[in-house]
Amino acid sequence: MEEIKGELITVNTLEQDFKKLGVQEGMTLLVHSSFKSLGKWVLGGPVSVILALEKAIGRSGTLVMPTHTGDLSDPAGWVNPPVPEAWWETIRAEMPPYDADLTPCNGMGVIPETFRKQKGVTRSSHPQVSFAAWGAHAQDIVSGHELDNGLGECSPIANIYHRQGWVLLLGVGHENNTSLHLAEHRASYSGKKAVECKAPITRDGMRQWIGYMDLDYESADFGRLGADFGRSGGEILRGKIAGADAMLMPQRQLVDYGVQWLEQHRS
Repeated sequence: MEEIKGELITVNTLEQDFKKLGVQEGMTLLVHSSFKSLGKWVLGGPVSVILALEKAIGRSGTLVMPTHTGDLSDPAGWVNPPVPEAWWETIRAEMPPYDADLTPCNGMGVIPETFRKQKGVTRSSHPQVSFAAWGAHAQDIVSGHELDNGLGECSPIANIYHRQGWVLLLGVGHENNTSLHLAEHRASYSGKKAVECKAPITRDGMRQWIGYMDLDYESADFGRLGADFGRSGGEILRGKIAGADAMLMPQRQLVDYGVQWLEQHRS
């Protein structure tokens, strides 16, 4: 029988790693994550990661994760994979509407998909870019999430900014750093444009296929933006969480820098 190699990862070892990185009690913490990056032997799986984060920030803290549902969108724009045009009207008519308690966040990873189901977690109402939150200010973070400009000024991202929250990139890079989309909204640069999005929701007890306006987001240069933020003296605490590379940073400082960077590099 092959001998098991590596260290066992538990709630306690993860909590200690989070605290060593700089996660503190009372933080408002937005987490982007890759469970696979942690290593093979995580006792309890994603549940242990969630419990460790909640222990590290305590009951006075607030844990937030993106629970986006990009597949609740107009099939005319689907490319991965595209679907036959003959299906489009049926999809628009019969796709189940967004339900904060039921709709899975496919493609976001097993940690946020597990987190959104936890008792005491509340989720915002946006059909495509929702966020889930737990803790002292969870309701304040997810409330008032408007349809238009879902990552703009009336979004959980902006609410985290106003609470001077922090961003944890756990095994992922700045390409996954959703807070930089708030910088896109605030920055002025050439080529910036709005697009119409469509999704199914429930309104007044009835399923409706609705349209709303949002920014035509672009994240291809977020890796360079994040690297320049670190090189320019931006506060990025780096370390290991089990086997994963991790970065912890103050969101407000990052977003403010991102506005200036985008205006310089996208103009």
